Amino acid sequence: MSVKAAQAAPFTVLIPARMASSRLPNKPLADIAGAPMVVHVAHRAAQSAATRVVVAADDQRIVEACQSHGIDAILTRADHPSGSDRLAEACEQLGLNGSDIVVNVQGDEPLIDPRLIDAVAEILDQRADASMGTAAHAIDSVEDFVNPNVVKVVLDAKGLAHYFSRSPIPFARDHATGSAWWKDQQQQLPAAAKGVAPLRHIGIYSYRAGFLREFPLLAPAPTEVLEALEQLRALWHGHRIAVHVSEHAPGPGVDTPADLERVRALLG
Repeated sequence: MSVKAAQAAPFTVLIPARMASSRLPNKPLADIAGAPMVVHVAHRAAQSAATRVVVAADDQRIVEACQSHGIDAILTRADHPSGSDRLAEACEQLGLNGSDIVVNVQGDEPLIDPRLIDAVAEILDQRADASMGTAAHAIDSVEDFVNPNVVKVVLDAKGLAHYFSRSPIPFARDHATGSAWWKDQQQQLPAAAKGVAPLRHIGIYSYRAGFLREFPLLAPAPTEVLEALEQLRALWHGHRIAVHVSEHAPGPGVDTPADLERVRALLG
């Protein structure tokens, strides 16, 4: 059943998909319940309020697999250094205007919540001071807080991203060691810090098409290189990122064979 809802501004979902994956070769075409993974992602995205869902592929086999399942797909260059470069080319191919909103849904998220897609599109539409939108949710375990594979984000007073890091941020200097300070030591925090909880960044983005074309042309940021987080390039160059804070963690993505088996069990 569709969960489409009224949307202040129309938007397009673009799903970058490439064959190369060091941990899971040919990942977009991995079979899940009789259909390629990227097809599952597109079907979930189609349940959002998006006016169009398009897969931007680097291989003709992905395009053909999508088309055989009724999914709109285009072939982009195979040598793009990043997903944002691929999406910039897709914007050109699709003739999107500079003010058009685009949501980047990763091709390895077959359990993506359509309502999250809507929220990330809407927050950018509402924030003229932001060039991008993204999402986050509250961290509830020390293991996630200290895990460098879990990206954290700290917000400013306006709900815009202050910084992203693989390190535990914000770090409560006198309270963080060995405990979930945001749960069991709130009473010991300074008054100005009460109510703060660390946030896990969710890797979904909204852009205006004009900025998405500009973004790959910006010089990489030193922080981006150190953290291996492309979104830091936007902050480095003075662009703002609006953050939707979700009440729920997203469904598991697929990076490894074990992830694939887990999602197969959930969707099978």
